Amino acid sequence: MKRLAIILSLPVLIAWGVHAQAQIMTLPPMTPLAQMPSGEYRLDKTHASVTWKVGHLGLSRYTARFSKMDATLVIDVKNPAKSELTAIVYPNSIATDFPFVSETDFDQVLATGKEWFNADRYPEIRFSSKRIEITGSNTGKVHGELTMLGKTRPLSLNVKFNGAYQKKLLTNVPALGFSASATLKRSEWGLSAFVPVVSDEVEIAIEAEFDKAP
Repeated sequence: MKRLAIILSLPVLIAWGVHAQAQIMTLPPMTPLAQMPSGEYRLDKTHASVTWKVGHLGLSRYTARFSKMDATLVIDVKNPAKSELTAIVYPNSIATDFPFVSETDFDQVLATGKEWFNADRYPEIRFSSKRIEITGSNTGKVHGELTMLGKTRPLSLNVKFNGAYQKKLLTNVPALGFSASATLKRSEWGLSAFVPVVSDEVEIAIEAEFDKAP
């Protein structure tokens, strides 16, 4: 009888599964920023990335990433220019996909080498906003300071606001999404190894979702 009950219930279970999947795969309408709650939002580390590119021999833009980071956004939805952003990247989390790990741990060389990120001495790269400039309906510049290798210098991020949900799918918390980019000269922070064979200019691309803090 139990087996028969299971067999008879299969169509119901399948139908429920299809309905649940359809709900998951359907995006609700986004919430205008002005209707979102102000306050502190924290980085959703499962949906965030920091990648960077450097020129190699003038032939390619070699791409790598940091896999560990954190950030806090305190946003004023009525006046976004008054918002504040702080972010930390951990240089010991470099991931390059260098293929010959058995020969040398290339990622660790970059992370801990004294001529590179020297992560044992400087375990954090920190960005703090100082001023936010609104440049369009969903764009802006976050002007701030980047501290790396013990040196603090100005850096500006070009930011695009991608959208917001009053209730983020699956988690049901308020959430915001952004894309950002920046270009810097690494030698200004003392990271000048192999310039110009490896370019001084570094391109940075950031993707980030922020969830409302409890």
